[in-house]
Amino acid sequence: MLHPEGSAQDNLPLFAAVVAQVWASPQRASSAAYVEALSTAGFARADMQRTADESTVGNPAESVQFSVRWGATECLVGQVGPSTGDPVTIVLPQLAGGRCLIGKTEPVGG
Repeated sequence: MLHPEGSAQDNLPLFAAVVAQVWASPQRASSAAYVEALSTAGFARADMQRTADESTVGNPAESVQFSVRWGATECLVGQVGPSTGDPVTIVLPQLAGGRCLIGKTEPVGG
């Protein structure tokens, strides 16, 4: 259950559970699938970022990342893919400008 008034750490178990569910599905390599599942679980889509599912030359990404900005200082971040092994979920500090992921990200959609 989402704890809107809680900390990112309070919401990490739900974040991790949603990530594990998608990882166990046929959409495991789709960062958009993680965004959709996290949104369905109650996380705010407006606070999410995701990386591309393909490399710059069109190959499947070795890993994809997705995140949810939490409050003014924290981020819930997930990483999955062949180079990662089991899914990784963690709470990290926000970057400059309230971002959670470094580099180019893909549109999350509304």
